[in-house]
Amino acid sequence: MPTEFFPSRTISLYLSRLFIGRIVSVLLMLVMVLQLLDLLSESGRILAHPGNGEPQIWTYVSLRVPQLVARFLPYSVLLATLFTFFPLNQNSEVIAMRAAGLSAHQILAPMMATAMAVSALSFMFNESIVARSNATLKAWQGVEYGEIPRESGTRSNIYVTDRDSGSNGILYAQTLTGSGSAMRMANVTWYDRDGQGVVIRQYRSDHASFAAPGWRLESPRRFDVATTTTTQPTTPVVVGRGITPAQIDLSTVNPDGENIIALARTILAQRASGHRTSELEGKWWHKMSGPLSAVLMPLLGAVAAFGLARSGQLLLRAVTGMALGFTYFVVDNAALAFGNFGAYPPIIAAWAPFFLFLAIGETVLIRTEE
Repeated sequence: MPTEFFPSRTISLYLSRLFIGRIVSVLLMLVMVLQLLDLLSESGRILAHPGNGEPQIWTYVSLRVPQLVARFLPYSVLLATLFTFFPLNQNSEVIAMRAAGLSAHQILAPMMATAMAVSALSFMFNESIVARSNATLKAWQGVEYGEIPRESGTRSNIYVTDRDSGSNGILYAQTLTGSGSAMRMANVTWYDRDGQGVVIRQYRSDHASFAAPGWRLESPRRFDVATTTTTQPTTPVVVGRGITPAQIDLSTVNPDGENIIALARTILAQRASGHRTSELEGKWWHKMSGPLSAVLMPLLGAVAAFGLARSGQLLLRAVTGMALGFTYFVVDNAALAFGNFGAYPPIIAAWAPFFLFLAIGETVLIRTEE
């Protein structure tokens, strides 16, 4: 009976090098292909803004690539597992290791350790780089690829309803910068509605600032729906007197654009104000369970490693491993969606798929290794 969890140092290094090389190769291939396809759909919108050119294209690529790496790294680990095990099985290397007395778990151990290291790197990469890229790209897309917002905490496409003052109006801003009383809005529209929710007039302004209370529209343009006439008031107009900067902070949360610490603070603030936080809590837990999904991929793809190559079922085993891996991602996304709707507690929605497929992978490995 083997008493060590890992095989010999030589075999461990051999399997780890094979696995790491294939992870990097598959990830580069996926990111390059997907980035090219993404540019085909987005380059027209980027270049449509006056003054944009090749530098803006490269800026978009620099912001989009971290998102693609974070999203498809677990897929790369799955495919790398299959591309590692398939030739090892076909060349009878797995049979040689089994004949030397190694168990299936010992053969998998170096790859599981490598996957754990990949998960740790993925988590740090997501928190330090991807979160900032998500926030910056969303803000840039909010201004239709115009001037890139330089201020930290820039948000885009802000919609807030004024229910406290009884006006029932809606305040929309294309972008928002700053915090507290120093908030500044750009490309602002105020929809003034009657008691039935019908828009009766509209104000547009290039800029708005907090007037304590309300928001001061500078050089506004007024449109009356009943008369279909447009006028320009000579003085600034204050609207949305019931809307505070705190309300805007609570209504403009982008969980993908915040790291795990900032998102935890946001959840506490939302909960203290009485807002529903199930979706944000699910995202918070998934910031940990998502990168850890890479650890599952060697286990789910291991079905391609064991079994005789001459049995004619090697390709079927590889397809089965791929199907198990992709099914995990489908179930993971579905569980998050159910959690967002309140069907599952957030922690269950984020972690249940991981432990479910951990059990499935172990069961399949034990049943198919012989």
